[in-house]
Amino acid sequence: MTATAQTAQTAQAPESIPQWRLRGHVILACNCDYGCPCNFNGLPTTGKCEGNWNWHVEDGHYGDVRLDGLTFSAAVNWPGAIHEGNGEGLLLIDERADGRQRDAIQTLLSGRAGAPWAIIARTISRVHGPEYVAYEVRVADYASAVRAGNRVTLEMEPVRNPVTKAEVHPRVILPEGFVYKEGLLGASKAFSVSGDVAFDHTGRYAACAPFEYQGP
Repeated sequence: MTATAQTAQTAQAPESIPQWRLRGHVILACNCDYGCPCNFNGLPTTGKCEGNWNWHVEDGHYGDVRLDGLTFSAAVNWPGAIHEGNGEGLLLIDERADGRQRDAIQTLLSGRAGAPWAIIARTISRVHGPEYVAYEVRVADYASAVRAGNRVTLEMEPVRNPVTKAEVHPRVILPEGFVYKEGLLGASKAFSVSGDVAFDHTGRYAACAPFEYQGP
């Protein structure tokens, strides 16, 4: 290889991403009806998506940086279906994260390290943040909840039969799912996002699911 060719290859080399792995739970909600048709390759209920994911890491590392116990979020307003792009996003990171942890999480959320964020990031054209906020997280099946500073409030509850008001407890298996593979589908007892991206969709779709990602 000539020096010129070697220099050109180096200039085009992608960012070096270390080995990483995360395991935990994601708690999410959006403006769709219960179950969310997007889970099944359908279009969003109202024709557009306004959603929020909150990833709580129970065990994980990015290179030699431990991320255990930290939480981070993305809230996005898309003008149409997610895959049509042009979304406006708000990124949030646990304020307890130190400098190296913040850098690692920002890299993950940017999509440069792969996993679900690589897909989500391609659909967002304007990004706000990251903002560093205090988190309160409860992973408790259909009663799971997240509060991210004054930016996100999300409380789950079971879906109720509209006639009898009895609780129902649906689960879903998504072999091709890129955010989660198997989860609990519920309703949002409370769900709002405020700041540069803002919406309130209380009483709509919510879910809690384990996740495990790794890369590169």
